Amino acid sequence: MTEPKNLTPQEIVAELDRYIVGQAAAKRAVAVALRNRWRRFRVDPAMRDEVMPKNILLVGPTGVGKTEIARRLAKLAQAPFVKVEASKFTEVGYVGRDVDSMVRDLMEQGVQMVRDEQQKAVQAKATELAEERLLDLLLPKSAGSTAINTPGSGAGPVGFVTPSDGGHREGTREKLRGMLRAGGLDDKAVELDVQERSGPPMQIFGNQGVEELGINFQEMLSNLPFGKKSKKRKLKVPEARKVLEAEEAQKLVDNDSVNREALERVQTSGIVFIDEIDKVASPGGAGSHGGPDVSRGGVQRDLLPLVEGSTVNTKYGPVKTDHVLFIAAGAFHVSKVSDLLPELQGRFPIRVELEPLSQGDLMRVLTEPKNALTKQYSALLGAEGLDVVFTESGAAEIARIAQSLNDRAQNIGARRLHAVIEKVVEELSFHASEIANTGGKRIEIDEAFVKAQLKSALADEDLERYIL
Repeated sequence: MTEPKNLTPQEIVAELDRYIVGQAAAKRAVAVALRNRWRRFRVDPAMRDEVMPKNILLVGPTGVGKTEIARRLAKLAQAPFVKVEASKFTEVGYVGRDVDSMVRDLMEQGVQMVRDEQQKAVQAKATELAEERLLDLLLPKSAGSTAINTPGSGAGPVGFVTPSDGGHREGTREKLRGMLRAGGLDDKAVELDVQERSGPPMQIFGNQGVEELGINFQEMLSNLPFGKKSKKRKLKVPEARKVLEAEEAQKLVDNDSVNREALERVQTSGIVFIDEIDKVASPGGAGSHGGPDVSRGGVQRDLLPLVEGSTVNTKYGPVKTDHVLFIAAGAFHVSKVSDLLPELQGRFPIRVELEPLSQGDLMRVLTEPKNALTKQYSALLGAEGLDVVFTESGAAEIARIAQSLNDRAQNIGARRLHAVIEKVVEELSFHASEIANTGGKRIEIDEAFVKAQLKSALADEDLERYIL
């Protein structure tokens, strides 16, 4: 059984702090939830199955970090993770996606994660096999040749020679190997047989009933003769090597092992983030009916067994959701948490209120995180040869304008910074190559620069006409 990573709550919060500003209460809640998974593996096996995850409900306006907290948590835990939007689901019986599909999506993520890990583990062997196949293509077998070395004989790689030129051919092959590893053959082209589908992939509609039967029709169709065809393609050696390495890695990975490991990992460590949970709440209470969103209550009822713990049939086998961690989030501007079904509220016992971002928080978002926007734009324009530096006064002015827009229009939190900073560097981004060629390598984006770029917009009272 795959054990969760041994990270203390303090270590988890410290890692989240590198990417997300503020929201200490939410970070503590998810850190404890993740740590409890590690603790569960250390309790008595008889009690282990009884320890259920405490699902979390994040309540707060848009752009304050709800989604980012869940996404970073899953990456930190190296757990299968899927983000879904509650508003895209419909009650069973309506046209649309049923809630069970989120578990099927989670299983797909788990399979892909495990397959990638196992392919990395066999990469060295795949590289070795791909090299042998590439040498076979570069040094084709001659007519009337006979095999001189057999796999496992310890005499070297498998080779084919004519009775009179065995040593010469083997020497040529080794010379080619040296040139191949040194990059001396990168300009050469080889012809490969590449597997391609004979037509566009066939879509199976209404797959819920199919998956309940445990039938993977897509895989069955892909294995039929008419579903595949070989096509000869001429590729340069570096590209051919990548294709061959991918083929060999795929052959070395056992799909049954991948599916078993993924199933276990999803059931014990999977995380489902349900965004916009407030969109399926009925304003005025759970008992309200009518209107265009009559399936809202039905979606909530369908979510109940899934969140509490049930079994969902997928093409990889039945998935139990008892120990899957569900994190729901919503702004709850129009509706309230109490508008959700009482039973669903009970499935999310940990409720955390996220605070709106202040101007100081926006300033920190611009400068502190590892992937801060100012660092991203400096790196992007650095690709043009420019040394772009955001000064403290420049970042402060951008934060002030963003906060002003959030106060005057819809508060979209840190997402407002994207619009403001893009407007600030718009001219610079457009003329970056020209500026670099004329010698203007270093550019400081300070308060004066920001005001100059936004002069026309700042002079207009209707600022949102210019900036989202």
